[in-house]
Amino acid sequence: MVQTIKNRSQVPLDSRDLEICQQVFDKIRSEYQVEKDSDEAERTASIIIELYRQGVRDPDHLMSMVEAARGLFETSERLPTAPGI
Repeated sequence: MVQTIKNRSQVPLDSRDLEICQQVFDKIRSEYQVEKDSDEAERTASIIIELYRQGVRDPDHLMSMVEAARGLFETSERLPTAPGI
């Protein structure tokens, strides 16, 4: 009998996983005034879940990656670009 190995993305999230994702989602919604039932909130939640399933477990790291993925950094916080770009 062959045993199937599940990818992390196929394993259901448990209550602790969901709690971490919810905290990050709530923080982003609060900081960026994202309406709970908006398309933006839905995209943000999808990104949070996907990154979490890919192994990003630290809430601060997860938040940073979600901000970067959604382009939520303030202009002053972005890295400077090379001249002429």
